[in-house]
Amino acid sequence: MKKIIIPFFCALLISTAAEAQQTATNAAKTEAKQSKLTSKEVIDNYLKALGGKEKLEAVKTTITDNTLSVQGMEFTMSTKKMGNKFKSEQKVMGQTMTQLFDGEKGYFDQGGQKNMIPADKVGELKKGKAIEALGYDAANFKKVMVEKLDGKEYNVLSSDKGQHYFDAATGLLYKSSSKEGTAVIKSYMTVDGIKFPEEIEAEGNGQKINIKTTKIVINSGVSDVDFKG
Repeated sequence: MKKIIIPFFCALLISTAAEAQQTATNAAKTEAKQSKLTSKEVIDNYLKALGGKEKLEAVKTTITDNTLSVQGMEFTMSTKKMGNKFKSEQKVMGQTMTQLFDGEKGYFDQGGQKNMIPADKVGELKKGKAIEALGYDAANFKKVMVEKLDGKEYNVLSSDKGQHYFDAATGLLYKSSSKEGTAVIKSYMTVDGIKFPEEIEAEGNGQKINIKTTKIVINSGVSDVDFKG
């Protein structure tokens, strides 16, 4: 289980729209139509719904505490971010598992066994931001479709690398699908005027995981020292 959880949550929590992998085709495809909005307008509406681009860009560091439930187990995870750097620690049954990226290289440490992040992933991680929503690039999405899920309309940004569903009424991201799995944001929380996902239901590699955010600290308690390997 450990070998699955760490890479999956690394991808889930730090990936941006630009890095999402090819998503599998959903057999139960919903009826879709062309949106009147451009991809830039969808992304701009999303950033505005989160609190505004200017406020998001002012966030330089974050500390996020989560509680994760998977296969009847519950454990905690704390992640520090500064720009494209991150350090995440998961505590499971008395053991601490660490993921770290210092802006140039990184590793997964599981039970004292350190595995370096593959070179083909480093380029993607270098594009990371303290607020990952700022990583969406309209140029990656040539068109916007409107799809209905459970009676609600969503503007869907699609490319050969993934799909992202934005609530047509609120502008907020509801679901993302990629090769690593699917994440559905069930609710948001507001911290210092900025919205963050509060509860996520994720599925990937045959696992269903519930992620609840318990605390977020902005622009405090993080320094370069935290990302020394």
